Amino acid sequence: MAVPVTTIYFTCYNQLCRALKNRPGKNDEHIPVIAGSLSRFSSATVVSPLELVRTQMQYRRSSYKQLYLHTSTKVATDGWFSLWQGWTSTVLRDVPFSAMYWCNCERFKKMMCKEVGANEYTFFVSFTSGAASGSIAAVVTQPFDVVKTHWQTQLWENETLKKFHRGTVNQPGQL
Repeated sequence: MAVPVTTIYFTCYNQLCRALKNRPGKNDEHIPVIAGSLSRFSSATVVSPLELVRTQMQYRRSSYKQLYLHTSTKVATDGWFSLWQGWTSTVLRDVPFSAMYWCNCERFKKMMCKEVGANEYTFFVSFTSGAASGSIAAVVTQPFDVVKTHWQTQLWENETLKKFHRGTVNQPGQL
């Protein structure tokens, strides 16, 4: 799952950075924030059904066959959009993460290069900037990860149980 997300995310990020740098009246400080946010939004939207299936598989500890049956039943009952359950909380986690990550990463790299008198980013500068930026963004956005996982496991479970009970439990006035 990491391969499609990473491929979509970094391709979008690089293309957006290039496009935004070539526009007139540009403000370079905002480019990483905009490109990071939009690319994460896109990748999260495309990969959201896979994320849901992966979360369900980990939560239920079921076989591929059981997962397939559960997912196909969910789609048959609630439609294809049910596979994007948890998308909102995923976007609320991932977009701010990316915005903070890229903004801080670019700032840290510039600060570190200035501090050591380097004209180009070294491996150490890039690694340290990325690690610090990722740590900050992860701490800030971690509560949204908890919400996302809860939505993708419990809400799907609750909706399925409600539908099951509606079909099997006598409704008021029924014998």
